[in-house]
Amino acid sequence: MANAALLRHVTIGRYLPTGSAVHRLDPRAKLVAIALLVAAAVVASGYTTSVLMVLVVASLVPLSRLPAEQAVASVRPVMPLVAVLAVLQLLLGGTSGAAAHEEALAAWGFIRITPTSIRVVAIMALRLVSLMVLVSLLTSTTTPGALTMGVDRLLRPLGAVGLPSHEIALVIAIALRFLPILGEQMEAIMLAQDARGVGQGSGGRLRLLANARRMAALVVPLFADVYRRADEMVMAMLARCYHGGNGRTSLNELRYRPVDAAAVGIALLVLGVVIALQGLGMP
Repeated sequence: MANAALLRHVTIGRYLPTGSAVHRLDPRAKLVAIALLVAAAVVASGYTTSVLMVLVVASLVPLSRLPAEQAVASVRPVMPLVAVLAVLQLLLGGTSGAAAHEEALAAWGFIRITPTSIRVVAIMALRLVSLMVLVSLLTSTTTPGALTMGVDRLLRPLGAVGLPSHEIALVIAIALRFLPILGEQMEAIMLAQDARGVGQGSGGRLRLLANARRMAALVVPLFADVYRRADEMVMAMLARCYHGGNGRTSLNELRYRPVDAAAVGIALLVLGVVIALQGLGMP
């Protein structure tokens, strides 16, 4: 039951209308600003720049009037992955690269823990936290329709070379919108299986095999539901005579305002500061 309840914390794809200044930004400006901040988080490879990016991203949460639990919930799903990667890096990262020539803080046979391996783990964790919160902020402050329109407008100039901008934007919006739906469906399947005793009573040496069988029992009905929903969506689009983005008009046209340019400028400034600090060799 507890494992199923964890899926409620998946926040990517859920729009929360709080009426903040971030919500009112042009979706094109938000997409460009988030892309610049993502680039800054990827470029940051030191303690100083990584902590700076976490502080910048954290400051966007109250600015968006989103609850602090929203940011925590967006990070929680990736914590098991971060923990596994951290353990592997600590145990195996000290035998390759620059870490192989450092004095080990602790060593057990071929396992060496060095300052470099600890540094890599810390920066990796901070980077993943920044990226997950940024993606959650984008989907929490932008409706799927506005997100589709923003991606469409940004990619529209590439239509001259045959790139279907509207179709790409629609696929991205549908994928983000379906994330919480799939999470809820997976939770319902797990609760139904728990109520029927599926996977209970397994343990000991056969626990791994039992977990694999339960995962298979979970994936099959989940994929069946995904295909059913996809078929229903296709039928709905056909019933509405959907034929792509050619000749389509919009009820609400986007307007680029000075505040949108300021948001992009601030994100560009953050990227420039991170690059400058990296160039100065900040730790």
